[in-house]
Amino acid sequence: VIALTLDVTLRQQSFVLHVRESASVEVLGLFGPSGSGKTTLLETIAGIRSPDEGEIRVGERQLFSSRDRVNVPARDRHIGYVPQDALLFPNLDVTGNITYGHQPHDVDGRERFESLVSMLELTPLLKRRVQKLSGGEKQRVAIARALMTRPSILLLDEPLAAVDRARRERILPYVLRIRPDLHVPLVYVTHDEDEIIAIADRVLYFDQGRVVSP
Repeated sequence: VIALTLDVTLRQQSFVLHVRESASVEVLGLFGPSGSGKTTLLETIAGIRSPDEGEIRVGERQLFSSRDRVNVPARDRHIGYVPQDALLFPNLDVTGNITYGHQPHDVDGRERFESLVSMLELTPLLKRRVQKLSGGEKQRVAIARALMTRPSILLLDEPLAAVDRARRERILPYVLRIRPDLHVPLVYVTHDEDEIIAIADRVLYFDQGRVVSP
């Protein structure tokens, strides 16, 4: 369980994201139609976008505060982020992609690598080039890469959007294992109601940049 403080106002031309929520959960779901602000909120948590005003806290760490003039760089936030399109490195094989974010001083890195590969069932794919992977396989590799960095929280932006319904049902159990096996809280974005019901402890429903009642 991790405490999140999300007090965010961000203006993008005519679109305004305004969220003021706090939650202590293992999995926070962000649900709503495309363009409603879910991905934009993830990007502010990750440090890819900076709000115009507000505050973001993950646990005890203040990551952003317009009042206190705090804006921790993305690389120092210790947050794992898996975008919709996975963004794997095409010049590396699966092993190279997973270990890309590994810190050399991490003495438990090999053990963590083997644990993630086993949990996400990636062993048969380790020498494969990413161009030879299916959409679901790419997402599992991207999740493993994010988790190799030992994040305090993992942000997943519609990780199953690129796969069909049958593959979603096979991949979702891998995602569900992250929480109990690795003790990493999740913020999970989707516009699939079945997914959000299966995975989230609490759900924020988005519409036109704001959290609304379901």
